[in-house]
Amino acid sequence: MQLRTDLAIEAHELTGRQTEGIEFSDIKKGGIKATKMKVSTPKAAENIGKPCGTYITFENLMLTDDFTDAKEKITAIADEIYSLLPKSGLVLAVGLGNITITPDAVGPKSARYILATRHISGELARSSGLDKLRPVSVMAPGVLGQTGIESSELISSLVSKLKPSAVIAIDALASRNLSRLGCTVQICDSGISPGAGVGNHRLRLDSNSLGVPVIAIGIPTVVDALTLAYDLLSETDTSHIDQTVQPRGEQMIVTPREIDILTERASRLIGMSVNCALQRSFDYDTLVSLVS
Repeated sequence: MQLRTDLAIEAHELTGRQTEGIEFSDIKKGGIKATKMKVSTPKAAENIGKPCGTYITFENLMLTDDFTDAKEKITAIADEIYSLLPKSGLVLAVGLGNITITPDAVGPKSARYILATRHISGELARSSGLDKLRPVSVMAPGVLGQTGIESSELISSLVSKLKPSAVIAIDALASRNLSRLGCTVQICDSGISPGAGVGNHRLRLDSNSLGVPVIAIGIPTVVDALTLAYDLLSETDTSHIDQTVQPRGEQMIVTPREIDILTERASRLIGMSVNCALQRSFDYDTLVSLVS
């Protein structure tokens, strides 16, 4: 059985070997550490089951609802988002997921904290001291079951109309390791499949489908129950596990008891990180005041 994970670093760990075409480097900023993994060849991508691209993984982030203490984390994450983005032009930020399902609400909740600035221009911008704001549009497209429209269809239409320089897509992810739930952030430039975190993969959003760079940001909020069972039992004969974990053939997921708190704090962390990445002419405290 292939253990399910949306984290590239875990997909590489599952291979248990060094893979040609994958390069690692460490990022250290203050007390924040991250791992940058670059997948550069189609064979390497096939081996780990992830597209070619750059994957940056922040781990052991103790999320907090106090932004005074979160400044170092937000700044470090923002710097890596900025490194993957075009340095000018409109950016479309999209919060993917279903806000009514707590483990899947990271995307739309993060969108609430991202500054929409495309409409702030002219005399209004100059008189308010906001003339250096980068233009940003923000949306939370919902899910197919709510709108009858695929997220990819809505986003593709907006990209055609607005012609952004890049899309930032935020979504919940799945991990194979309980210790990474709610405290890991993955950033990549290879795009994303909406609904990946809750096992409902939709049409992929990437530079091929949209025609512009797609920066994906995600936090794992769930572990697939079947993946967790295989991982914990470590048995050679696992033929009985499928029926035990999924007695009616229904996919089960595991999420922390405090998922509502983790989702809220993670959303604020991502939203503010995106703001700091996009609005480089404004310092952290100013951006916090604009969001508040």
